[in-house]
Amino acid sequence: MSDAYRNFSAEQFSEAHGLVNNLRGNIAKILVGQTAVVEHVLMALIAGGHVLIEGVPGLGKTLLVKTLARCIGGEYSRSQFTPDLMPSDITGHSIYDIKNEKFEFRKGPIFTNFLLADEINRAPAKTQAALLEVMQEHQVSIDGQLFVVTPPFMVLATQNPIEQEGTYPLPEAELDRFMMKVLIDYPEVEDELRLVFAVTSGSTQEMPQVDHLDQCLSQQELISVQNIVSSIEVDERVLRYCVDIVRATRNRLGIVQGAGPRGSISLIKAAKSKAMISGRPYVVPDDVSESVLPVLRHRIALSAELEIEGLSTSDVLSQLIEEIDAPRL
Repeated sequence: MSDAYRNFSAEQFSEAHGLVNNLRGNIAKILVGQTAVVEHVLMALIAGGHVLIEGVPGLGKTLLVKTLARCIGGEYSRSQFTPDLMPSDITGHSIYDIKNEKFEFRKGPIFTNFLLADEINRAPAKTQAALLEVMQEHQVSIDGQLFVVTPPFMVLATQNPIEQEGTYPLPEAELDRFMMKVLIDYPEVEDELRLVFAVTSGSTQEMPQVDHLDQCLSQQELISVQNIVSSIEVDERVLRYCVDIVRATRNRLGIVQGAGPRGSISLIKAAKSKAMISGRPYVVPDDVSESVLPVLRHRIALSAELEIEGLSTSDVLSQLIEEIDAPRL
């Protein structure tokens, strides 16, 4: 890996790794018992991606967004998606100012650093689609004007896994723009005991409150970390391994819709983030294989036969990874 430091020095990488580790530790103090969730969201953050979080209510999704904003010194906003929510409720709208005799644009909740789109699948497709442009290009076109969202910018959307009346499936184009789909589950018994004790006793020693956290990196430092992560080089054999995994989803029996090229791109970005978190300025095959489930589980669709058998997309992807030989570096 002689070219590992082509776009950054060893000192810069070490400093970035320290900042990421510090951020990870701060988030883990608040989000008790969700180690995998913390790591995956952190991976998406330093890769400049967005996250779709699936889990039952009350597991700390809003708390996670508040914690990220607090640790980075950024702004956050929360938008509750409902059946009557309009696209302008998300992006903003123009109103006529009688006093000045001109239209004035009022920004919507997307003009922030961290946007929590809560229960995103309860809003109709046209409202969900309001996020497409800003998620991809960090800009919004309204009334012929272009408004840029200031970086860093991240969308964390939640949806309930339980099928309920009044929900709408997310359009494929929008699903594909989420770098990861993270599953948040109930905490282990010891973690839940610790959480319940901390909340009911009023103790802040067992579980620090968000307001008690110190900012551990600035927005500019986060952008610098993101630049370093994007510059981490990937061996050609690892790149081919990644593409082979994604292409295998397109012709595997039981998968009726495979992942597209954006899946390959997101998988490499996630692998680079995993390498950064692990303290390596280069990507290894394990970085790719360990990122497959959160990156691809929402990009494939299973046949009715596999669903009847009770198999999930994660089950099928796990089988697929075992069948593809990883390169030896």
